[in-house]
Order: sequence, then C-alpha cells, then structure tokens
Amino acid sequence: MKVISPGFEVLDDYFTSGRILEQIERCGRVCYKSEDKITAESAPPFIRGIIKRGHESVIEMAQVVMRIRADSPTVFQEFFELIPRFCQATRVGENEFIISGNPRSFRDLARRAPGLELVGAVARLLSESCPIVFEDLIDNPDLARGSGVEVRLLDAAEVDALPVDQLVRHRTLLLHITVNRAVTHELVRHRIASYLQESQRYCRYGEAKFGGEVVFIKPCFFKEDSPEYSIWKQAMEETERHYLKLLETSSPQAARTVLPNSCKTEIMVNATLEEWFHILRLRASKAADPSMREIMLQILPEMLRRFPQVFEPLRELME
Repeated sequence: MKVISPGFEVLDDYFTSGRILEQIERCGRVCYKSEDKITAESAPPFIRGIIKRGHESVIEMAQVVMRIRADSPTVFQEFFELIPRFCQATRVGENEFIISGNPRSFRDLARRAPGLELVGAVARLLSESCPIVFEDLIDNPDLARGSGVEVRLLDAAEVDALPVDQLVRHRTLLLHITVNRAVTHELVRHRIASYLQESQRYCRYGEAKFGGEVVFIKPCFFKEDSPEYSIWKQAMEETERHYLKLLETSSPQAARTVLPNSCKTEIMVNATLEEWFHILRLRASKAADPSMREIMLQILPEMLRRFPQVFEPLRELME
C-alpha cells in the first residue's frame, strides 16, 4: 500500500509546439498506464488503432483553431445548423470566423455532412496538417471541394495573441491531474470538456509495473496522527489485501469492485480557458468539497501565472 498527495501537471508544450499526435497518444496511454510504450514512432499506429476500434474520445484531447472566410454567408449558416458542442465560433469580419474544436468534432462533421463546403474545406486542410487522424475520411467521394472557402490554421502564438473575449473561447489547456476517485466523479460533471481517466478495468495493480500495490490519495480530512487517520489507513490496507486476493482468480474489472473512492487515479482534462474559469470558480470556493478544493487551489495559482488576464477575478478564492 502506498499513500500519496494529490497533484497536477500542465501539458501545454504539445499545443505550443503543434505536436497534436504526441499529445493524443500521451493522453490515451494514461487510461492503460502504458506511457512506457511511447517512442518517437509510436503515435501513428496508436492513433490508427484507437480510431479503428471506435475509441474516438481519445482524439478529443487536442485543439485546432482556424480562421475561415467564405464567399457566401450561406456557407456558415449551413455549418451552424450542425455545429457540435465542442466547436466554438467567433465572428471576426464579414463572412469570416474563427472556429475551433477538437479533431473528433471535425471528424464527426466530415461523416455527418461531407457535402457542406465548409466541412469539406476544413477536412481537407486537417488531412494535410494531421493526416493520421483524417486519412480514413479524405477519400470519401461525397466530401465537398470547398472551393468557395478559405481555411487557415492559427499557430499557438496567434491564438495566444487573440483578444481576451476570443482567447477564452478558443484556447484550451490540458492538465494531467492525480486525485482520488471521489474528486473525478465530480470533475467529469463539467460537460464542456474532454476527459480520459486511468482505467481500473484494465490496470492490474498487482503487477510489478504498479509496484504490486494499490495507491491511495492521502485524505485532507484527517491529520496523520489522529485516530480517524488510523481507521482510514487500516481500511485501505484491508481493501488492498482483498483486491490483491481477488486478482489471483479474477480479472481487474472484477477485482476493482472492492476498491474505494480513496484510490489514486489520473485524469487528463482538456478544456477551454472559459470552462476552466467556470470549473475553478465553483470548485475552488469554500463551498466546494474539501478534496476537490484542495487540488483546485493548487491549480489556480498556475492558471493565474499563465493567463492573468483571464483568471485574475478568481484570485480572492485563495484568501
């Protein structure tokens, strides 16, 4: 048995350097705790495999931001009738918009409405910039040529230079968070975000790669020298013993039924700055669950450091 404190890591280097495939793979491998299999060439086959199996939630863990101009307003009217929830759009001129979203949302559009000019133009551009994610869709004969649409990808510097009202809608930030399962149960209720979480169904914690033990998050409710902490620790030790015993004859998905909320889990969260503001406003407040507030008060100072123009109104939550 191992007890650790909650923590987090901001994974923004992938976005700023345009390494979409590496970002998607890093996030996806957290589910199976197979990060040790990452190599310089492992991302393409990993992503092809998850697309083939239909696990497209993994390709939500990236963001593309585009400036799109069309000859006719009808192009955008048709698009807005179909725009998925994870796309954001901001008008920046006559028949010109900034549109952003994760790769999965644009894959969905290419399958749902390949005949739309804007959808075709976006799919063709993304098939050039990120071919692994779109290679199975680009040969669709129904995909529009998009001749009346100009699409340009914005790089990270251009996105970060957007006015604040546009920045918060189109800039995402990816966090790798380590907390207990009770916290993630609450966190995933924030709908406009993408999540991938360490899977107890596949991770066999009795194996050597996991140290042959279960990891728990130290509860913020009890002091280590208190009777309550002693009771909690004994309960976790007993739980681990039962779990490891079940693994001798059962699968991880069966053995996990005895594991408690205190189990350590890792979750990847990809959300716009607007959504992060909403999450922190609620979850770093004094009314929040103490375990949730504990990790959010770790995250908030980093958000303030990176994007003070966005998160400054939340500084008072740290007082």
